[in-house]
Amino acid sequence: MLHIFYYFAVTFLTHKIQMKKILVAVATLAVLVACKNEEHTDANVHITGNVKGFKKGRIFIKELKDTSLVNIDTIEVDGDSNFASHLKMSEPDMLYMVIDRGTTESIDDNLRFFADPGDVTIETTLDYFYSRAKIKAGRNQEKLTEYEKLKKRFTDTRLELIERNIMASKAGNKTRLDSIAKASDDNTRRSYLFTANFALNNGDYEVSPYIVLSEIPDINSKYLDTIVKRMTPRVAKSKYGKMLLQHLKENKQAENTANIQ
Repeated sequence: MLHIFYYFAVTFLTHKIQMKKILVAVATLAVLVACKNEEHTDANVHITGNVKGFKKGRIFIKELKDTSLVNIDTIEVDGDSNFASHLKMSEPDMLYMVIDRGTTESIDDNLRFFADPGDVTIETTLDYFYSRAKIKAGRNQEKLTEYEKLKKRFTDTRLELIERNIMASKAGNKTRLDSIAKASDDNTRRSYLFTANFALNNGDYEVSPYIVLSEIPDINSKYLDTIVKRMTPRVAKSKYGKMLLQHLKENKQAENTANIQ
């Protein structure tokens, strides 16, 4: 009888201790989650993802300020290729994700993406960091992806013409070189017009003035003026909208000076 009583007593105490441990663990987890949530209370952009094959190093999130890229977050990577960054942004903006490969150098270490408030997911690999990146984000990133896909035909043509130019140069074929130069100029002109029309048709996206500034900054002021007039008031007041307005103003001043001289 005493053995039975002892068995039940020990079992009860064991369960009680285990239950207490469970309750403590749950409470600790709740505190950690609460702290984590509190830590990111002000954040309105949540960047998560994976760089397959990247096990050791750092990931930098940068933004353009004036004419330089400035670091706004550093993510330490040690054994886990998953990463996360939580930022507070006042408006949609182009951000740059840069990896520090340590001793391994590569030109393929910079990835741009347009961040809207909300979630951003980036899946890529260490070996093809930029070229194979898959980005899911807001409306501006979707529009940027659309632009890049459509513009690819001009980029492919340019690369093909470069290759043909090298071959014609080796052969000393001047007639062929002149023909390739004309084709290259035509391709550049069509690319500029495509980009200008894309910006004209998407004046309600903050990424549009960015595309103009980064792709066709030297286009005629007449086209720039038309693009600016198509921007919605919200976009005109955005970071790149203001930059485009200033760029147009400086272009007109330069053109007026040149005409006077």
